[in-house]
Amino acid sequence: MSSSLSTTPRQAQAQPIRAALGSFLGTLIEWFDFYIYATASALIFSHVFFPGSSQLVGTLSSFATLAVGFLARPLGGIIFGHLGDRFGRKYSLILTLFLMGASTVGIGLLPSYAQVGVMAPVLLVLLRVLQGIAVGGEWGGAVLLASEHAPERRKSFYASFAQLGSPAGLILSLLVFRYISSLPEADMLSWGWRLPFVGSVLLLLLAFVIRRGVNESPEFEAQRAKIAERSEQQSPVKVVLRDSWPLILLVMGACTIGISSAYFTNTFMIAYATQFMGINSQVILECLSVVAIVQLINQPIAAWLADKVGAGRFLLLTSGISILVPYLMFNLVGTGSSLMIILGISLTKIFSSAFYAVIAGYIVNIFPLHQRYSGISLAYQGCGALIGGTTPMLGTLIAGRFGGQWWPLAVFYSLLALTSFVCVALLVLRQSRRARA
Repeated sequence: MSSSLSTTPRQAQAQPIRAALGSFLGTLIEWFDFYIYATASALIFSHVFFPGSSQLVGTLSSFATLAVGFLARPLGGIIFGHLGDRFGRKYSLILTLFLMGASTVGIGLLPSYAQVGVMAPVLLVLLRVLQGIAVGGEWGGAVLLASEHAPERRKSFYASFAQLGSPAGLILSLLVFRYISSLPEADMLSWGWRLPFVGSVLLLLLAFVIRRGVNESPEFEAQRAKIAERSEQQSPVKVVLRDSWPLILLVMGACTIGISSAYFTNTFMIAYATQFMGINSQVILECLSVVAIVQLINQPIAAWLADKVGAGRFLLLTSGISILVPYLMFNLVGTGSSLMIILGISLTKIFSSAFYAVIAGYIVNIFPLHQRYSGISLAYQGCGALIGGTTPMLGTLIAGRFGGQWWPLAVFYSLLALTSFVCVALLVLRQSRRARA
C-alpha cells in the first residue's frame, strides 16, 4: 500500500506544507553547498589549488571548476529525471541529497596543490562533477514535489519554496565565510575554508529526517500504474528529447535571467568588486548578506502576486524591468558606499529573484505528467550549464578586456534578461493558443 493511502485526513491536509518545507530544506542544502563552492572559487581556490599563476588566471581557473559542475547538471537531470518520472519524485530526491553531501564533504577533505601537486585540482574537478550531477537531479524533483502537492490556485506560491533554498543557502554560506574571512590568512587558506564543506553533513541529516515524512506526489501516485507501463515501453528522457526538444530549448531560454543573475551578483560581483574596484572582500560579503535577506523576503511575496495576476504576465514584467536595472546597479556600486552597494544590487535582485521564484511553477505544466521531471530538469539544468556556470567566467573576461569598465557588463546582463523576456513571451503565446484550441 502506498504511503498516501495510509495517511490520515489531518496528515493529508499537512502534506502540502510538509512537501514545501522538504523541498525548501533540500534545496537549501544543495545551494549552500553550491554557494560555499562559488564563494571559495572567488576567494580561496586560486591560492589553494592554482598557486603560481597571476590573480586573474587563478580566478579564471577557479571559476572554470565552478563551470564544470554546471556542465554536469544536465547529466544529473537525465539520470534522476528518468528515476523520478518512472519510480517517483521522493525516491529520486533522497538519492540526490546523499550524493551532494558525500561530494561536498569530500571537497572539504581534499589535499592542497602544495601537498599532492596536480592531483589536487583533478580531484576537485571530479568531486565538482558529482556535485553538479546531484544538483541537476535535485531541483526538478523539489519543484515537482511542492507543486504537485499544492492547491490548484497556489501552485506558484508552493513551488517557490524550492526556489527559496537559493537565497537561504546564500545567507548561510555568506555568514560562514564572514567568519572564515576574519581568520588570519594562513589559517583561512589551510583549514578555515574546509569547515563549511565538512559541516554541511549536519544539514544533510536534518533534510533527510524532514523528507522521510513527505508522501509521494499525489498526482504521480494517481497515475503510477499508467506511468510505469509507459516507462517500461520507452524511457521518459528519450520521449521528451524526441518529441519536445524545441520546447526544451524555449524553456532553457526562459530560465536564463533567473539562473544567471544569481551567479552574476553573488559570485562574479565578489571578484569584480575586490579586484577591479578595490572594495574589501569583507565589505562586499556583508552587503551581499543583506541583499540575500531582501531576496528571501521578496520571493514568496512575488510568487503570491504571480498567483493573483497570472504567472506568465508576471514573468514578462520582471524580465522586462531586469533589462534596465543593471545600469543603475553599477553606478551605485561604483560609489564604494556600503549603503549604495546594497541598494544597487538589491534593486537588481528584487526583479531577477521575483522572476526566479515564479519560473519554476510556471514551467511545470508545460510538460505532461509522465515527462515532467525529465523535461523541466533537462531544460533548467541545460540552461544552467550553458549560462549559469559560464556567467562568472564571461563577466571576468569582459571586465579584463575592458579594463574593469562597468557598461559592457551592464550590456551583458541586459542581454541575459532580454533572452528570458523573448522566450517567456513565446511560451505565453503558446499556452494561450493551446487554451483556445
